[in-house]
Amino acid sequence: MILYPAIDLKDGQCVRLLHGEMDKATVFGDDPAAQAASFEAAGCEWVHLVDLNGAFAGEPVNAAAVEAILARIKVPAQLGGGIRDMATIERWLERGLARVILGTVAVENPDLVREAARAFPGQVAVGIDARNGKVATKGWAEETDVMVTDLARSFEDAGVAAIIYTDILRDGAMGGPNIAATEALARAVDIPVIASGGVSSLPDLIALRDTGVIAGAISGRALYDGALDLKTALAALKA
Repeated sequence: MILYPAIDLKDGQCVRLLHGEMDKATVFGDDPAAQAASFEAAGCEWVHLVDLNGAFAGEPVNAAAVEAILARIKVPAQLGGGIRDMATIERWLERGLARVILGTVAVENPDLVREAARAFPGQVAVGIDARNGKVATKGWAEETDVMVTDLARSFEDAGVAAIIYTDILRDGAMGGPNIAATEALARAVDIPVIASGGVSSLPDLIALRDTGVIAGAISGRALYDGALDLKTALAALKA
């Protein structure tokens, strides 16, 4: 199981939100590239990036910060937030992103996800953000009637590289991930599932890994707060 340290970008800074609410942001640093470099130095295999402003605006906002990160690190990075058309997908992949994450557009324009996955094999992931089992879009501000599993299954034949499943009510709350829901999703589809939201301790990571079906886990606040040491966690997952 791959551990993805997260850098959430708001106004060019590294932040973490509580339950996805922009007015509940804690700033953890003003040099995202240096933060990414420290994650790489600790031994991470990937870095997970989110353009929070972009998720609300519907277009990239923190491009300068993302580009600075890409220039600084050699490990692959994936980015979500505000990526809603083919031109933006192409631009980011050309600039060195290893993978783009499509969230809102996966609900509103699933044909774009399919087109992008065909055009860029292995480089397109679907981000499914959920509140009480239902998908939320536009930076989690809008709730839909779409069920998580139904959306995930609709992309089974699309060739997407991964599904990043975030339980919004767990995100940034340091209360542990929704292991049961994530495991159920991973067993319901053949697409690799990455857990996000609430991953806040080594036991959380071990529990996710020990399901045997979850491909990865994203952690942010716990790494900044010191509740989770990245180097120790990476070593434990390999043990």
